Amino acid sequence: TLGSRRRGQTTTIRITHPTGILPNPAASTQPRRVTSDFQPLYLIPYLGRLALDRLKVSDIAVMFEQIEEFNDTIVERRTSPDPSVRASVKYRRPISIATMHSIRATLRHALNMAIRQDRLLDFNPAAVLKLPAKTRPKALVWTDDRVQDWQAAFQERLKAETRRRGGRRVDPVDAYTSTPRPSRVMVWTPAHTRLFLEEAQRHRLFALYRLIALRGLRRGEACGLRWKEVNLEAQTITINWQLVQLAGQVHEGTPKTDASVRTIALDTETTATLRAHWQRQLQERLALGEAWTDTGFVFIQPEGSRLHPQNVTEQFLWLAYLAGLPPIRLHDLRHGAASLMLAAGVEMKVVQETLGHTSSAFTADTYTSVFPEVANGGRGEDRSAPTRRGGEPAEASRGGSRCGSDPPHQQPAR
Repeated sequence: TLGSRRRGQTTTIRITHPTGILPNPAASTQPRRVTSDFQPLYLIPYLGRLALDRLKVSDIAVMFEQIEEFNDTIVERRTSPDPSVRASVKYRRPISIATMHSIRATLRHALNMAIRQDRLLDFNPAAVLKLPAKTRPKALVWTDDRVQDWQAAFQERLKAETRRRGGRRVDPVDAYTSTPRPSRVMVWTPAHTRLFLEEAQRHRLFALYRLIALRGLRRGEACGLRWKEVNLEAQTITINWQLVQLAGQVHEGTPKTDASVRTIALDTETTATLRAHWQRQLQERLALGEAWTDTGFVFIQPEGSRLHPQNVTEQFLWLAYLAGLPPIRLHDLRHGAASLMLAAGVEMKVVQETLGHTSSAFTADTYTSVFPEVANGGRGEDRSAPTRRGGEPAEASRGGSRCGSDPPHQQPAR
């Protein structure tokens, strides 16, 4: 038994769990399936060879140092002139400080269980280790002055990269995403968002980007949305699942918090966009026949399989570049949605519930410093739904024949 072998036991005896899931209230903001993946991806490879009663604070510190070194490797490979090197980290993201805190919380909980239940060690080294504080960078709006300064820096970076590569072609999107910004969190003005949606109308995932831009879905929530959770008649969608990316692999899990499980009201134009998306998906399904993969997801690959969230991000960056816009992260499109709602006079409580925040205090703390600039940036503008360049109506708003009924809706249990 665990209690009869106290000396020399390897750390994996307590990091692993018979069910593959380690209960961890301290990291409960992560989907449980994702939290359990901290064990095989980080804890076992770095600490699994060590005896439990000899585990030291320095051993855990070395694990995080190695994670940070791998973060540096990812960043370095992303900027490599060799396409194969860049491709090797396409689906890898640097581990954030917040994720490191969750990894430490998972380990601390496991070791606390070993102390309290089986007395396998005398103290908890994970509780002693200090990590950098989880700080939220201040969100800034892309004002005209900031855009002008960034564009100058972007052009200089393109020239420098061209010289460094001896005149060979430079991928402009690489320079676009790597040029420093005033803050890690940047927010578009209403005019910027409109330009992006005009560009995105040409893309088969336009409805996905519109949902994020106007209703503030998280990337994983949009990728994990199923047709049975879409009610076009009632003009609502229900968020019950998300697709998340961990170490390059896609996992399906529950939303980030209990508050993230929510029903979101849609405007008429977004409802029409989703209906047009359903029609197009039916056409793709009929064209492929038996080769079609029926996953039930709203947003899918052309053959029906689920999306990889990283590909959604890369396509977003490409569309933003084509639209001539300053860069933001895809998650910042969600921030922009919140700021637009607040600037339009939507009550803070409604914004909080739409975004899936646990409290309106968090929503207010995050966005009240941003939305005045957003409101000023959009003053005097027409905030109606965007149209194609040249005034052509968006596809979602056009009438005409329909190739099928609305998608099957099933109200999920809340």
